[in-house]
Amino acid sequence: MRVYLQQDTSASAFNKELLRIGNGHISVDASSGFISIPPSICQFTSTKDDLIRNVYPNIGQNYVNDDWLSARAILAAKNNDSYKSIDRVENDDDAVNYPVEFLNSLDLPGMPPHHLRLKVGSVIIMLRNLHAPKLCNGTRLIITQLSNNVIVARILKGTYKGAECLIPRIPMGSNDMPFHFKRVQFPVKLAFAMTINKSQGQSLEVCGINLEMPCFSHGQLYVACSRVGKPTSLYIYAPEKRTKNVVYQAALH
Repeated sequence: MRVYLQQDTSASAFNKELLRIGNGHISVDASSGFISIPPSICQFTSTKDDLIRNVYPNIGQNYVNDDWLSARAILAAKNNDSYKSIDRVENDDDAVNYPVEFLNSLDLPGMPPHHLRLKVGSVIIMLRNLHAPKLCNGTRLIITQLSNNVIVARILKGTYKGAECLIPRIPMGSNDMPFHFKRVQFPVKLAFAMTINKSQGQSLEVCGINLEMPCFSHGQLYVACSRVGKPTSLYIYAPEKRTKNVVYQAALH
């Protein structure tokens, strides 16, 4: 199905350009596969530090404001007290081939890292469904208390905004390896920045996009840019102000 936006007859340049991005109508450089990001959709930053400062200004004072935190995020195509996971293979015969040090080094999609650096006041995002529909994959929270085996956190946005939740360490498996692997860790990641895919369905007042690593899957750029409704709320860091805009035309019809 083709991407459409609800708009009146005086649609802004922002919405028009988003429509072109979503439908793959931005000219692509044949040699690199990149597009030039339309300047009418955003404000460019020259460094990642500038991106952070624009999305999270005066964070030292504002981090205690849940409404302020929940209204902004930095997105990226892929993506600290230290909480270490317990990693092991499920088949004892594999233990010789895959030592614990190797398992600890694995950074797998949809899994928290072995070293999870958290503190009170950190914004986190759930990586698993624990108590649907209240505590689901993609829920953003702010940490209010920490212990070795439980996080106490408050939901930042949505129907259950303000609700306090307990998040335990849980065993998580992965199907992305040629062996059965289990990691016992809190099912969360830091969410001052999050992946573009995790941001789907979320509306933000201020959004930053770090395109140091280009978009790589269908509709990613459109999803990222459409988290906000005006160009003054969108900040983009992209080398040479370019990125890939992956759009499969067959998927639009």
